[in-house]
Amino acid sequence: MQHDTRLRAAARAIYETVYPTEDWAPVDFDEAERRGTVHYRQAVDAARRADCALAPAGMQPSLF
Repeated sequence: MQHDTRLRAAARAIYETVYPTEDWAPVDFDEAERRGTVHYRQAVDAARRADCALAPAGMQPSLF
């Protein structure tokens, strides 16, 4: 996902909001991305879903 900076920024914002402390996720976003943790994958999925939901009707989502 390194090439899509907009998606990565959205996923980071979701990750840091949903998992704000080590009590929720044991690693920061960058480490979670490197490891491909379930928390990271969930944040990416949420970012993709949000992008699709916000796309104008009839328009191809930018992430695909």
